[in-house]
Amino acid sequence: MDNQGIGCACIQCIRTQNIGVAENLGQYNRLLSPGLHCLMWPITNIAGYLSLRIQQIDVMCETKTKDNVFVQIGVSIQYRVLAENAYDAWYRLSDPSGQIQAYVFDVVRSTVPRMELDAAFTSKKDIAFAVLEQLTNVMKDYGYEIMESLVTDIQPDDKVVRSMNEINASKRLKEAAMYKAEADKIRQVKAAEAEAEARYLSGVGIARQRRAIVQGIQTSVNEFSENVEGTTPKDVMDILLLSQYLDTISAIGANNLLLVHEPITVSELQKQLGTSFLDNSNNGLKQEATSFLEKARLSQLT
Repeated sequence: MDNQGIGCACIQCIRTQNIGVAENLGQYNRLLSPGLHCLMWPITNIAGYLSLRIQQIDVMCETKTKDNVFVQIGVSIQYRVLAENAYDAWYRLSDPSGQIQAYVFDVVRSTVPRMELDAAFTSKKDIAFAVLEQLTNVMKDYGYEIMESLVTDIQPDDKVVRSMNEINASKRLKEAAMYKAEADKIRQVKAAEAEAEARYLSGVGIARQRRAIVQGIQTSVNEFSENVEGTTPKDVMDILLLSQYLDTISAIGANNLLLVHEPITVSELQKQLGTSFLDNSNNGLKQEATSFLEKARLSQLT
């Protein structure tokens, strides 16, 4: 009777960035590196393959914040199998994705409730770091290396989002109103300063004009008194006053205006100006001349 073989050779190929787990009759035998392998099947077979590539799992966790706002937090975990710990990765964990997801839930639900909603948005790195630290310490014992932990999304309820947008819009409107009010204030202040400066300059011009008029009258009176014999400053002022009075009446008549006056008005003005010009003091002359001009101007406005 011919002897028959009880086994045959089997050639298996392990792809790059993969590890094969070989077993002898159900018992762990060795790890197969990438390449071509010859196995004695069915005694030796490949129980499974482990990928050494970086893998990613996305976890969406619902929790609430310190101010009792429920949010959906999306966390992405990037991990890979450690080649030297492939035995633990294959035999110690039956569901690595479920294990990672459970730890993400635990860390997120213990971290976020200590933060308010606004702080949660600004503390995404803190949440991601807490998840990374926890998973690194745990999954290393199972042959997995956690490469990165990212908080990809924080989604409050739609009503909360609308409320936040309204609050933000109100703040911006308030700031815009404040800036507009400040601009109006500056505009009004500058306008008031410009008006005050204009009035000041106008007053300076009027004062210089009056001073020039008084000085001119004084010079004319003095020259006329010196050049014409037998005349006194009082006579000159009487003539000047009369001419000014007639000019005023002429201007009023040209504009179809009626001026109520009496002849005694001229005499009173003559007495006042005569008394002032008899005084040798220049200050008295200027003050009385200014009074005369003001009265003449008021007569034109009547």
